[in-house]
Amino acid sequence: MNVQGKMFLWLSVFLLLIAAVYGLWSKEPVGTTALFLSFGLALMVGFYLAFTARRVDTGAQDNEDADVADDAGELGFFSPHSWQPLALGVGCALAFMGVVFGWWLLYFSLPVIFVGLFGWVFEYYHGESQNQ
Repeated sequence: MNVQGKMFLWLSVFLLLIAAVYGLWSKEPVGTTALFLSFGLALMVGFYLAFTARRVDTGAQDNEDADVADDAGELGFFSPHSWQPLALGVGCALAFMGVVFGWWLLYFSLPVIFVGLFGWVFEYYHGESQNQ
């Protein structure tokens, strides 16, 4: 993570310089504000990555002689058979159509969104997957 932290910190320095030049040259407040906020975001991410890089083991990306396979491993658990994202997608599509056709459509889309979200969060807390 040390490399990523340095990259974000250098990006924040670059964004600060660009924001100052853009602000002085264009006199346009919206773009200047966006660039300064981008500087702050890059600084926060860079500080976090540099701060946590000292507390975790060195990854393969920090070793100059490492291969791509040295950093291979488990990426996480992904549900192979979940129908909940479909329900959530249908509910969100109905909600966005409610903005176009009328706010009354939100009365039908919000329950579908909540059922999909609730089902997705708690899908492994029932049946054979429940901890006993």
